[in-house]
Amino acid sequence: MLRRRSSLLIRPELDDDLLHRTLRELRPTQQLHGLGAGRSSPAWEPVAELLHATGRDWDRRAHRVSVLARGLPAAVSERWTADRPDDGDALLLRAFVQSGRASAEGHSAVRRAERTCLDAAAACPEDPTPWLALLTLMHSCAMPVQDAVPVWTQAVTRAPWHRTAYHLMLRYLSPRGQGTVPDMMDFAWQAAFQAPHGSPVALLPVTARVELTAHRQARSEHTEQSALDGLGENAHWSEPRAVQEIDTALSRWFHAAATPHAEAVVDLNVLAFALTRAHRPDEAALVFRRIGRHMTAHPWDLLPAPERTFRYWRDQTTGRRK
Repeated sequence: MLRRRSSLLIRPELDDDLLHRTLRELRPTQQLHGLGAGRSSPAWEPVAELLHATGRDWDRRAHRVSVLARGLPAAVSERWTADRPDDGDALLLRAFVQSGRASAEGHSAVRRAERTCLDAAAACPEDPTPWLALLTLMHSCAMPVQDAVPVWTQAVTRAPWHRTAYHLMLRYLSPRGQGTVPDMMDFAWQAAFQAPHGSPVALLPVTARVELTAHRQARSEHTEQSALDGLGENAHWSEPRAVQEIDTALSRWFHAAATPHAEAVVDLNVLAFALTRAHRPDEAALVFRRIGRHMTAHPWDLLPAPERTFRYWRDQTTGRRK
């Protein structure tokens, strides 16, 4: 969903305008009633064209498929696989659709989703993306971490330093997932300092610290100490290790002049959030300028009045008029 308020763009597509146009073309659900009634071509054709154009950009492919799976009626992927049962892109989209909802539908749905993920992997043997769909399914079913690691390995073997793969494993290792705080932070640190210069994986410890903030906030929100905890929450952004994490993200990714990746807007919002929490306004200003209008709901939803807070920090650091 696209929201425009006070010059902000908040949408799952982020700054991917081709993806946005595809979703906009297919979202009038009345036309999709009856699987594409009123169209001269199949309802899935724009999706097929978009994924074909994405090619072997595995990073952008993962982003586009995951957003399409959440944003389109399930009828699109169902008709596509019915029309083209051996099409790897069709199987991939269906794998993401099924993986996103199977855990709520019961054991048989989970088994079907798993089979579709493996079928997509067989149809696209060089593609890491089907393994990400399977990893998402395993996370939603709360499978143990040791069972998820081989699936994650399948993805990163095909695409070393794949941003989405590392973020999915971080989510798995979170205390809000199947891991612990040490598991999560150690994984993030090791990944960040082994990643090549310019890789967005360099930001992973900052993302982990945001997840730690979310974990602490969720744990304390029903206690009498929640307000005091909130007042002291910024302290852990100024400790030496946090300073090093932010410095690493700035030097090894933000200032590295790397080609923008598909979810760069997400990482920029995380970095801007961290810099405001750590009281580093000059550096935050540089990040906010690169963000422009593309606010993401998270991590600003960890603060009261997220959009107002984002605008406040953006305007304060960049000198914009309110």
